[in-house]
Amino acid sequence: MTTPPRLVLTDIEGTTTAISFVHQVLFPFAAEALDGYLAANPAEAAPILAEVSAMEPGRPPAETLRAWMAADAKVTPLKTLQGLIWRQGYQDRRLKGHLWPDVADALRGWHAGGLELAVYSSGSEEAQRLIFGHSVAGDLVPLFRGFFDTRMGGKREAPSYTAIAEALGLFPGDILFLSDVGLELDAAQSAGMRTCQLVRPEDKTVAVAGHPEARDFVQVTTLFGLPSGG
Repeated sequence: MTTPPRLVLTDIEGTTTAISFVHQVLFPFAAEALDGYLAANPAEAAPILAEVSAMEPGRPPAETLRAWMAADAKVTPLKTLQGLIWRQGYQDRRLKGHLWPDVADALRGWHAGGLELAVYSSGSEEAQRLIFGHSVAGDLVPLFRGFFDTRMGGKREAPSYTAIAEALGLFPGDILFLSDVGLELDAAQSAGMRTCQLVRPEDKTVAVAGHPEARDFVQVTTLFGLPSGG
């Protein structure tokens, strides 16, 4: 029997959380609140705007941010700013993080059984903590050992996964990476991690070759012999 992993590294969008929540709730919320946030929080926004201007000189940074939002660009300053805007929404309860019904119980069971957990998402570390800290299932942040974002590198690049394993002090082969995106799974596999594709019918995910697949976290538990409780 294959030895179970020591840690599960999970994606968010399309894996723990509906794609529609990200694209139809979170992204529009940040876009609508952008100008007001920049005006009300000049000190907090200043270093982000400076980074945007350095990356795209020659036009107002707010204009660049709106263009990046429209294109769903995976750039760190945008993701950082979105996280800050969402923080306000979660704190005043206009937002609550969506999780698929199978996710919270599985995460709690894995953690209670001694399995470590971490997140790797293109959303900022701040945004990750918010979605799990203000989720429909309560505050799940204490279950996680670490949160990793694009500061580790792109999600479709193998060195990013090597860097995460090193940061966690684990061999890549001790880590199981969960995602709905084939190219991310390919990169993690190239770095030596175990992989599983979440193929959720609700998100219309298309299965890819080369990776085990599961329809939900219950099936992940079965496929990889993960703990289901303490």
